[in-house]
Amino acid sequence: MLKGNVRVLFASLIGSAIEWFDYFLYGTVASLVFNQLFFVSENPTIGLIIAYTSFAIAFFLRPIGGILFSHIGDRLGRKKTLVLTLTLMGMSTFGMGMLPTYQVIGIWAPIFLTCLRFVQGLALGGEWGGSVLLAVEYAPKNKKGLFGSVPQMGISVGLILGSLVMSVMTLLPEDQFMSWGWRVPFLLSAVLVIFGLWIRKGIDETPAFKKAQEAGEVSRLPIADTLRYHWKAVLIAMGAKVVETAPFYIFGTFIVSYATTTLNFNKTDALNAVVIGSVVATIIIPIIGNLSDRIGRKNIYLFGIAATILYAFPYFWMLQQGSVYLLILATVIGLGFIWGSVNAVLGTMISEFFPAKIRNTGISLGYQLGAAFAGGTAPLVATALLATFNNSFVPVALYMILAAIISLFAISFIKNNGQTNEQIDTELDLNM
Repeated sequence: MLKGNVRVLFASLIGSAIEWFDYFLYGTVASLVFNQLFFVSENPTIGLIIAYTSFAIAFFLRPIGGILFSHIGDRLGRKKTLVLTLTLMGMSTFGMGMLPTYQVIGIWAPIFLTCLRFVQGLALGGEWGGSVLLAVEYAPKNKKGLFGSVPQMGISVGLILGSLVMSVMTLLPEDQFMSWGWRVPFLLSAVLVIFGLWIRKGIDETPAFKKAQEAGEVSRLPIADTLRYHWKAVLIAMGAKVVETAPFYIFGTFIVSYATTTLNFNKTDALNAVVIGSVVATIIIPIIGNLSDRIGRKNIYLFGIAATILYAFPYFWMLQQGSVYLLILATVIGLGFIWGSVNAVLGTMISEFFPAKIRNTGISLGYQLGAAFAGGTAPLVATALLATFNNSFVPVALYMILAAIISLFAISFIKNNGQTNEQIDTELDLNM
């Protein structure tokens, strides 16, 4: 049983990490390369905003991908969706690495790039729910928080891989980095995808889905059942996601452009800060996931919300000092400890809102709608706020606080705290 669980967790983590590696590459490169080679503008700020707009638009495809692939997951099984989504993500990312630039094919360059970004959004929309449920539905009793945190580690691992490879590439001379160096991580994704597919090939369907199949409880139209009977849970999941996703894209993506263009840090230092913060998050996530099995998911989430509110202004103050050490420390606290704690329990917490027969659809819809609403737009909103208010960080800090308040309101409707005696095949009590 242990070997089987270890293989399942490894498959869940590796696949999730590869998906997020591919997805985050776009956000990192958008702030360093795409605004110059694909979204060309005489005004660098306008070029960056357009690049971030293309980054944000894909988030609105994620709910569609969530509905499409979670339908397959709730009808035919979690495993099939994971193979499809990983394949799609790998193909689109590899394609980005092969694209000619604006200087070569003109307006078709940003059009093709945006289309491939759309495919990434669809793929990730279906991947996340399947990965989380693969872990949670295999979890032993009283270990659901720990198991559910493992695929969440894939987010920070993917960010580490993407930032680390890009950090290495930025050591190249500027002309070589801009001509071919930025393409290397995108092309390497093909190797990672093949490895991920091989790992996932040997896993079986989850016990919870098999049980639903045997009992004849497979929903014919999961999205209809979800919206008809579980719309409250979807709204709560969507609201809970806001505090996890908006600050994350400030700490992990926006910081790269803000530190290099506004605060005059070099690219390597900014990327290394993100890598270090992500390493800390990767270590913290399973520890917090395990803790949530003892003290409850909601308590940890409330801590993360309070920490986000209290840290918003100190975070930017530390960045303003111009010290590389404070840049790293600020990122470690924000990305590593605060976001790591929130992220560790999010997947397990919202999976406890839904019954097995529509669980893939329910968690994917709530999670991806929250991501579309507050995730991909975060770097765009933050950049626009800086441009509007003469590079003042105050509006960006207030934006982070607003995200935390939205999530605080959402989870106030959760009566049950997700304790260890909570069974994953029953719904969490919702006071709404």
